[in-house]
Amino acid sequence: MSKYSTEELLALDKQYVWHPYSSTVNAADVFPVVSASGVRLTLSDGTELIDGMSSWWSAIHGYNHPILNAAIYRQTEAMSHVMFGGLTHPPAVELCQLLTSLAPPGLTKVFLSDSGSVSVEVAIKMAIQYWFSLGRPEKNRLLTIRNGYHGDTFGAMSVCDPVTGMHEIFRGILPTHLFAPSPTSRFGEPWDESDIAIFHQLVDKHHQEIAAVILEPVVQGTGGMNFYAPEYLKRVKSLCEEYDVLLICDEIATGFGRSGKLFACEYADISPDILCLGKALTGGYMTLAATLCNDRVSKGIGGGKVSTFMHGPTFMANPLACSVALASIKLLLSTPWQRKIADIETILRQQLNPCRALAGVHDVRVLGAIGVIELTQPVDMHTIPREFVNRGVWVRPFGKLVYIMPPYIISPADLITLSNALCEIVQIANK
Repeated sequence: MSKYSTEELLALDKQYVWHPYSSTVNAADVFPVVSASGVRLTLSDGTELIDGMSSWWSAIHGYNHPILNAAIYRQTEAMSHVMFGGLTHPPAVELCQLLTSLAPPGLTKVFLSDSGSVSVEVAIKMAIQYWFSLGRPEKNRLLTIRNGYHGDTFGAMSVCDPVTGMHEIFRGILPTHLFAPSPTSRFGEPWDESDIAIFHQLVDKHHQEIAAVILEPVVQGTGGMNFYAPEYLKRVKSLCEEYDVLLICDEIATGFGRSGKLFACEYADISPDILCLGKALTGGYMTLAATLCNDRVSKGIGGGKVSTFMHGPTFMANPLACSVALASIKLLLSTPWQRKIADIETILRQQLNPCRALAGVHDVRVLGAIGVIELTQPVDMHTIPREFVNRGVWVRPFGKLVYIMPPYIISPADLITLSNALCEIVQIANK
C-alpha cells in the first residue's frame, strides 16, 4: 500500500511525472492503480476496472498469474541480470530456441532487445548492413505503407505514417523513406488486384535503393487499426523476391495469437526475412523484444566487410524477462488459445456490430481479440477515459479509434460489459 492518500499521490504525479502521449501543461486525468489480478485493475479508492487494453496489448494472460509469478521468483534466486556480451545463460538460449521453432519457417537467429521500438531499429540496421556487406551500400532506403506504426524511436518513426503515426513534427529531420497507400482490400472481403499497383510501381522504380520493405502483417496497429487482405501480404512477399528486396514483418502487436493466428504472417502463408516481436512476448510482465532473421541475413552480415553487428542494449536478454517469456509462451501453448480467441471474436462481433448504426460512427471492425469502432471525429481524451472508469472498465482510445484488446482469459460476461461500455461511450462522444 502507498504511504500517500489518493489525493496526495495524484498531486505528486502532476508535479513530477510526465506520462506517455501527454502534455505537462494541459494533462488529462490519470487513475492510480494499486493492484491488478486476472482482468481487473484496482484503483486506490477501491474501484475495480475490467481491463480492455491488456496494458497496451501485452498482458494476454491477465495479471498476477501464478505460473508467471513463479517463473520470476525462481529466476530471481539464480540471477536477476547479467550482461549478454561474452556471456550467455539458459533462459535466453531456451527462449531463442523456442521462438525459432514457433516462428514462420526459416527464421533461425534471434537478437534480443528491451522494447518493440528497439527491435524495429535492430531490424532496420540488419537490413541496411546486409546490403552494405554485399557491396551494395546504395540499398539503404525502406519502403512501407501508409497508416503504419512501428515505434517512437528515430529509425522506427521514419517508417511510421507521417500523419497517423504521430510524428509529423519530425519531418525533415528523419530519414526519407518511401510510402505506398495503405491496402484498401479488407480482411475477409474480395481481393482487388489494383490494390498492389502503386506498391509495385514503387518497387520497380526504386528497388536499386530499397534495402527492405517493412509492414505490419494483416493488422495495422496504432497507425489506423486496419485489417487488410492477406493477399496483399502475399503479393508484397512475391515482389520482394522478384526485385531482391528484404521483407521485415513487424508482429509486435499481433504476435502470440492476438489476430487469431500465432503470428499474423500465417494468414498469408509467408515467411519474412526479418521478424519483430514484443508486447505479449513476456505476457506483459517485463519489457523484452526480439528480432528474428533468416540465414540469408545473418550469413550475409557475418560474411561481409563489416561482419560484426554493432548493437548491444545493456539489458539485452535480461534473465528475468527471458524466464517469464518462456513461461508465458508455454502457458499460451498449453491452453486452447485458438478457441478462446475465436470466442472473443464472436462476442465482439455480436456486441459491437449494432454500433454501426450510431451517429458519428465511420466503421466497426473485428479480428481475433481486437474490436475497433472508428469514429468520424477524434474523441476528447480529457473526458472520455473518465466516462469509461465511471462504468467500471478501462479503455484508452486514441484519435478517432475506440477499441479493445482484452486479455485472452476474459470471461464472456466481462467482455459483454466492456463492449456495452464502448457502445455507450461512442454515443456520448458524438453528442
